[in-house]
Amino acid sequence: MEVKRPDVSEEQIEQMVRLFYSRAAEDAELGPVFAAHVQDWEAHYKIVAGFWSQGLLGTQRYKGSPYGVHNNLGIKIEHFARWLDLFRGAAREVLPEPAAIMAISRAEHMAKSFKMGLFPMETLPGMPHAC
Repeated sequence: MEVKRPDVSEEQIEQMVRLFYSRAAEDAELGPVFAAHVQDWEAHYKIVAGFWSQGLLGTQRYKGSPYGVHNNLGIKIEHFARWLDLFRGAAREVLPEPAAIMAISRAEHMAKSFKMGLFPMETLPGMPHAC
C-alpha cells in the first residue's frame, strides 16, 4: 500500500527546519544543548531537512539513525516538551496543514520513542514523567 504524501515542497521543509532551529537556538532550555553540539549549522540544516524530506516526501536523502546521534547529548526528559512546542509552532507556520499534521505526528512519535529509549525508568506507567 502506497503512503499518501502531503503536498509540500523541499523549500518549505527547509524553511520549517531553519525556523525551528532559529527558535531552539535562542531558547533558554534548548539553546545550550544545541550550542554545545552543533558547530556547523548549515550542515545540520541539510541533515535535518533530509530527514524531514524522507519522512514527508519519501525521498532517500537521509542516511543514519537519529536516535544514535541524540543518545549522548545530555538531553533531559524535560527538553522534549519544549522541543515539541517549538517544532509544532514552526511546522504550523510554514507547512501546508496536511504536511504540518503529518510532521507533528511523526515528531510526537519520535519524542515518545526517544524518551522511552533514553529514560526507560521515567517513562514506565505510573512514573512522574510518563508519556
